[in-house]
This record gives sequence, C-alpha cells and structure tokens, in this order.
Amino acid sequence: MRIGFDAKRLFNNYTGLGNYSRSMLLNLATYYPDNEYVLYTTRLQKNEVTEAFLNPLGFQAFSPDVFFKAYWRSFSLTNRLKTDNISLYHGLSHEIPFGIKESGIKSIVTIHDLIFKIYPETYPFIDRLIYDKKFRYSCKNSDAIVAISESTKNDIVRFYGIDPDKIHVIYPLCDPEYFTWKSEEYISTVIEKYGLPDEYILYTGSITERKNLGTLIKAYSLLDKNFRLPLIIAGSGGAYKNKVKDMVSQLGLQGNIHFTGTIQYTGELQAIYRHAKVFVFPSLYEGYGLPVMEALLCKTPVITSAGSSLAEAGGPHSYYVDPLKPEEIAQGITFILGNSDHSKMMSEKGYEYSSHFNGKMISRQMMELYTRIKK
Repeated sequence: MRIGFDAKRLFNNYTGLGNYSRSMLLNLATYYPDNEYVLYTTRLQKNEVTEAFLNPLGFQAFSPDVFFKAYWRSFSLTNRLKTDNISLYHGLSHEIPFGIKESGIKSIVTIHDLIFKIYPETYPFIDRLIYDKKFRYSCKNSDAIVAISESTKNDIVRFYGIDPDKIHVIYPLCDPEYFTWKSEEYISTVIEKYGLPDEYILYTGSITERKNLGTLIKAYSLLDKNFRLPLIIAGSGGAYKNKVKDMVSQLGLQGNIHFTGTIQYTGELQAIYRHAKVFVFPSLYEGYGLPVMEALLCKTPVITSAGSSLAEAGGPHSYYVDPLKPEEIAQGITFILGNSDHSKMMSEKGYEYSSHFNGKMISRQMMELYTRIKK
C-alpha cells in the first residue's frame, strides 16, 4: 500500500503532535516495511530527531517549492496525492486537505483533542474559527476518524454529531526509545548536563494555563520541608510561564524550583524521568496525556488529574487528584515520597500497564484500520 501522511508536525514540532507523528511512522515502518510511506510537509527540517525520516527506510519526503505553503497544504495537496498515486491518506494532526473526498482517495484523520471547544478562552477568536472549520470538515469528510482516547471520541460525538461507529480509539504511541532503557552511565551524564540534583519531583510539558502548573506550585508550597525535594520543570512557555515564575518568587521558592526549558531529545527526557522520585501532571484537560505514559514506562510513580483522558493514560495504579485543589496534590506527593513500598508498587504496576501499549500492538490496530478503509 502507498500511504500518504501529513508530516508537517513530524518535521517541525518537537513535543506532542510531532512526537505522535514520529512514533507512529517509525513503528509502522518497522512492523509493516512492505508499504510505502510518503511524507508531505510544508517545510523539511533535518536534525537528530527527524533524520530517520530522510534516510531510505521506506519513507519518501516531499516539500513543495511554493510561496504560500499553508494554502498548498489545505487546498493543493490533493492534486499532489493523485500525482503520487497515493491510495490512502492519513492526516496525523486534525486535518485532511479540502477536496480529497471528491478525488476518490480514501482518508483518515487523527483527532487528538477538542480543547479549543472545551477551553475556548485559551485560544484567540480567529484561531477557534479556523480550527473549528478544519476539524469539522475533516470529521465529516474523512472515511474514518482515529481518536486518541475514549474521552476524545466522546467529545467528537458531542461537538460534531459524528456517528460513534466512524470513530476508532487507537491510543498514541510513546517514542520507541522509551522501550529500550538507557544505561546508568548515560543517565548520570544527562543529570550532570542539566545540573539536576540526586532526588527531585518532576513536571514535563508545555507551560500553559491549561496545564495548571500554578496549582502545582501552590501545592509545593504546602509541603512539609522534609518532602520538599527540588521541583524540576521541563518545558517551555510564554506569558503563563512568566506568571508562574512570579508566583515562585512571591512564595520564596526560587531556590527549590528549576526550569530546564524543553528537553528536545527523547533519550535525555527518558533519563530525567527515570531519575525522578515522582512525576506530577495536574493538567485540567488532555486528549490523552503522553507524558503520563512516558513516566510510567520509566517506572516513575505518577500523580495526575482525575477526569478527562488521564485515567486512560495513567491506568489503575497512578494517584489521582482534583487538579484545582493544591492540598490534594500536596497530599499525594507526601504519600508517595513517604511510603517507599507503595511507591515501588506504583512503579512496577505502572510499568506493567504502560508496556502493554507497545509499538507492535498499536501499529497492528492502525494497519487493520488502513486495510479496512482501503477496501
């Protein structure tokens, strides 16, 4: 099968949507090497993260030599798909090109979340209009929809009135590197590179209001000093990050809380997860919550939010809290740090749960869907 993919995020995004695209394609090429995988992007970026997709591993990458690349992605890509004899197209991040249904090319779209519908105040008005038009079109005109969680599937039905039978829940994949642990020597090198302490509490992810880092800072301030390990925040942000930093200063916690910025390389992030005593992810809403799964694969106990999709990512042995109650988060941190036997159980059971969602299983589910839609 000759399958086309929207690879804009794969080549140009180094967090959630980019990680989803890279992990999915690497695993598909590994387990189903007889297919041809054609990657369409508005801009090619070659670096350590993307180089595997620019080498002869069953991938072909195409980027147009046009000025209005956003227009090309939405309105001209369908013609290119026909020229390239693509039999099936997968929009990996919410979009399919306009006109693809009329072209006769089968299409699938992955919808990660509808956060702009649920928390509209966190998006500019014009962005909400554009997203709604594109998402609605993709859901209505694709031949099948992949939702990355049951929570997201329910949101698609709720907001767009899509038949639930058209929506297939296939969980996202963690980067294959998480299934091959780095050596202790490598971990020590990473810890030294970022100047991290021997023990710490960890948060990873973008620093936006929805991720709710401010409540984690308040929870941290409530901890007894015996449990106030350094808090490492690995992620980037803009105005909200500055707001969080102001809160840190007001609470006099500057010496306890450290911002590393985004950790771009998976191996380094794995090392940072593995060295943490507990991972805390108090997001208000996620389509799935890959950082939770990443932490579990690194045998790190997880505290995360009850509700939305995070219980799907965290499984039965993570510690769930009301993300708006800092005292609950503080209680969770205290409980895990103060109970080594329970912490060890969470590590082992969490790893057991997360390791079931491996590349072979998820790739098989996706390929079965491709085959069914292509018929």
